[in-house]
Amino acid sequence: MSIKEIARYAKIKGLQLVGTGDFTHPLWLKEIRETLVPDSDTGLFRITGNSDFPMHFMLTTEVCTIFDFQNETKKVHHVILTPSIDNAVQINGALAKYGNLSADGRPTLNMTAPQLVEEVMQVSGENMIFPAHAWTPWFSVFGAFSGFNSIEDCYQDMTKHIHALETGLSSDPPMNWRLSKLDRFTLVSNSDSHSFWPWRMGREANVFELDRVSYKEITEAIRTKDTKRFKFTIETDPAYGKYHWTGHRNCNVSLSPQEARKRGNICPVCGRKLTEGVEQRVEELADRPATFTAANSPGFMRLLPLSEIIAAALNVDSPSTQAVWKIYNSLVERFGDEYKVLIDASKEALSQVVEQQIADAITRVREGSATVVPGYDGVYGKLVLTPTATDVPRLKPPRGSVQQLNLADFW
Repeated sequence: MSIKEIARYAKIKGLQLVGTGDFTHPLWLKEIRETLVPDSDTGLFRITGNSDFPMHFMLTTEVCTIFDFQNETKKVHHVILTPSIDNAVQINGALAKYGNLSADGRPTLNMTAPQLVEEVMQVSGENMIFPAHAWTPWFSVFGAFSGFNSIEDCYQDMTKHIHALETGLSSDPPMNWRLSKLDRFTLVSNSDSHSFWPWRMGREANVFELDRVSYKEITEAIRTKDTKRFKFTIETDPAYGKYHWTGHRNCNVSLSPQEARKRGNICPVCGRKLTEGVEQRVEELADRPATFTAANSPGFMRLLPLSEIIAAALNVDSPSTQAVWKIYNSLVERFGDEYKVLIDASKEALSQVVEQQIADAITRVREGSATVVPGYDGVYGKLVLTPTATDVPRLKPPRGSVQQLNLADFW
């Protein structure tokens, strides 16, 4: 996960702006300083000596706060954005009082969420902070095991500085629209990538249309929920996420919210409490029906990583096999990048490059007609192109308010 390798694979994916991640870690910040230079006065960065390279980076990190609230231990992850190295250094200095920043790329801090926001915003009002993967069972603002029932309970008087929340792989905009109290927050989608491989990087992304690519333009579009600049998010099918349904991975038990409630959230195999999934947690807090559509919000489209689609079509377990890479590379070489393959290329054009079953699989995912067996308790969901009797079918709902947008129209 070097900066240059991230840039290399991000270009193949079709990304043009990537978060650095982990600027709170001293060694990673050192690499950032050695590898990246400011891109004029944009608040973004580019690789040293590559002024013509289109890839930009934004300084980002994720931190974990652990604290007590009303006699319960709360564990919440947060994303922090900042426009300068100086700001990053000052943030690190402030947060080092609460934990060892060298221990992990995502440091654990013994401070409350309001304290974190206050420390970050005291450094600069240009900084932005929001809850990461807001619905996962552990370490999230709405987590079933250590989270809250509202943003306000978590951030208290510092909620005024929270303008967005990250949907996470296991939720998407329609699920979040079901909570009217979230209407004021902009929904952002990020891949939470832990490797540079294209089936991890950019599996979720944000699409902007900007007069000028800059940190200020991006964060202002998020703060104001400006749909003229913040066009839509790219979402995995939420069933693909590792915590979408309720279950026990060790017992191979996966249950819908309805089935889990019938069983009192108790595992039918081992008799212990199940890991509550995101869909069930949303049901608990929702005050709107699943069919509700929010007005004046960025749109969304559901996709899955191209490597995962190819692997499913070939009926192989891993997207990293040579058979998958060969097909993947041929498609990217023909169409330019992965997003163009997933979104723009017609079935006819795809069929000229790959076998019909691959072309069919790509277009089925694009059209929302594929089936995903829901993930649960740390197990990713599974794309199934030829369901068997043992698979749990889950047909995807309509793709949302964005239809067939050409990414070439956006930076």
